[in-house]
Amino acid sequence: MLHQNRSSLAAWFRSGEPWIWVNAAAVGISIIAVTGVLMLIAVRGFAHFWPASVALIEYRDQFGQTRQALGEITDTEQLPAAQYLESTGASPDALPSGQTVVERWLIKTGNRRVAPPDFRWLVSHRVESVSYPQDVVVLERVEWGNAYGYLHSVYEAGSLSSEGAAAWEDLSRRLERVEELRERISTLERGRLHDINYQLDRLRLERRALALRDAATTDALAQVAEAETALQAEYEVAEAELRALRVELRRDAIRLDTVDGQASEISLAEIVRAWRPNAMSTLDKLGQYVQSFAMFLTEDPREANTEGGIFPAIFGTVLMVLLMSVLVTPFGVIAAVYLREYARQGAFVRLIRIAVNNLAGVPSIVYGVFGLGFFVYFLGGSLDALFYPEALPSPTFGTPGLMWASLTLALLTVPVVIVSTEEGLTRIPRSLREGSLALGATKAETLFKVVLPVASPSILTGVILAVARAAGEVAPLMLVGVVKLAPALPVDGNFPYLHLERKFMHLGFHIYDVGFQSPNVEAARPLVYATALLLVIIIIFLNLTAIMLRNRLENRYRGVEG
Repeated sequence: MLHQNRSSLAAWFRSGEPWIWVNAAAVGISIIAVTGVLMLIAVRGFAHFWPASVALIEYRDQFGQTRQALGEITDTEQLPAAQYLESTGASPDALPSGQTVVERWLIKTGNRRVAPPDFRWLVSHRVESVSYPQDVVVLERVEWGNAYGYLHSVYEAGSLSSEGAAAWEDLSRRLERVEELRERISTLERGRLHDINYQLDRLRLERRALALRDAATTDALAQVAEAETALQAEYEVAEAELRALRVELRRDAIRLDTVDGQASEISLAEIVRAWRPNAMSTLDKLGQYVQSFAMFLTEDPREANTEGGIFPAIFGTVLMVLLMSVLVTPFGVIAAVYLREYARQGAFVRLIRIAVNNLAGVPSIVYGVFGLGFFVYFLGGSLDALFYPEALPSPTFGTPGLMWASLTLALLTVPVVIVSTEEGLTRIPRSLREGSLALGATKAETLFKVVLPVASPSILTGVILAVARAAGEVAPLMLVGVVKLAPALPVDGNFPYLHLERKFMHLGFHIYDVGFQSPNVEAARPLVYATALLLVIIIIFLNLTAIMLRNRLENRYRGVEG
């Protein structure tokens, strides 16, 4: 009986079924782990946009005096009493007798301008009461983070406009005016003023180019000077309009009383939004949540990237990935077609395939160093010397930018596309090629009209893998084009509209910068989670787009591959 059980167990192992179960378990564990990580990131990140209630906490300090703190309870944790005493240097008498665990709360008190820091810890055994006053006001400011307090009064041009209960409605109405003025200022700065500055810079380069070519005739210089004079006059008009708008923006102010009795005067030009979370219904908070998330997606970053939105990083990431895909696909397909269709198979071709496979394992930072040396300094410097001598010594393409970043990532991911395309070409039956040739088609016609369309699903598979890797790379981009804060988007209304020489922002680098270089770690932590999840969503969206296209092509050519 024992011998039969051993034989059946050995036969079961030889059948390979145990390894199927092991693989299934590994896949299941991986799916659970990935889902858990994404859920953690989503909860930690997207909860940041919810308008949390503001608590008024009365507590005793270490000297026994009663104090007050006003802010959001953002986190709680429990520490062993011994660890708490060691970390704070307090004596055992500071804890109630017999207490072995200390609970402490992380309070976001804001008001960093008048009472830093804006996050502090309170131990629960010193808390005497917690309440949620209805009249507490939260201000989101352009700088210095949030402010918490009680709205006392509203002023217009230094004169009292309203106070008490009427001040809140007055503030809400005036903030709408401030938002309209901000939009007009932004439109003026990014529209007319930006275009005029761009044209003036082009005229400056044109004058220098005339001098370098010894073509600086009186007529040519006069035309340039006339254009500059007209633009300068237009610039002065726009600048005067901008100054008037900024004066209007700084007209109104409020008085905010903090919990410790300080009266702080804040200009409405410094305030982005104001709300009273303790007086809001669930529906109101939901509307505020949607508005906060929309601002996160559509606005520029502020306060060392710890406030505001991440639209430039989203735009830069998507644009770079699209350019990389456009560049890597023809390079990878041409290389694979040559290796499979035209090259004489032998030791040299096998050596090339080994080199291609090894390139896929080279650390990405090595590609960044190569891109900086070859693309930026060599190619970019050569382009500047040939086509942009008038701009030197200021580089045009001889500095990190969008084009060099896209080329570097294309070089990094081209082995994936080559291998995937070669696999697709290998699966095409020889009879399909021979049938095309027998009908009178040339080899080139067979390649472009028969072979490549049938292999297109495999080509897209390689592109999908390339996008998945390139979108999350950070190390090489730090050397060839990505920056903490880009002064302008790579796309605007000035010719040639797509400015490949400009630096850009990237979600991956934004995560690194906010998570590890931020001066305010606690304020930046939720943004790290939210940005990370957004990067994953963008990668999934790009991949799903390519997958749907690949599936359509697979359905079209189903049964053709052998």
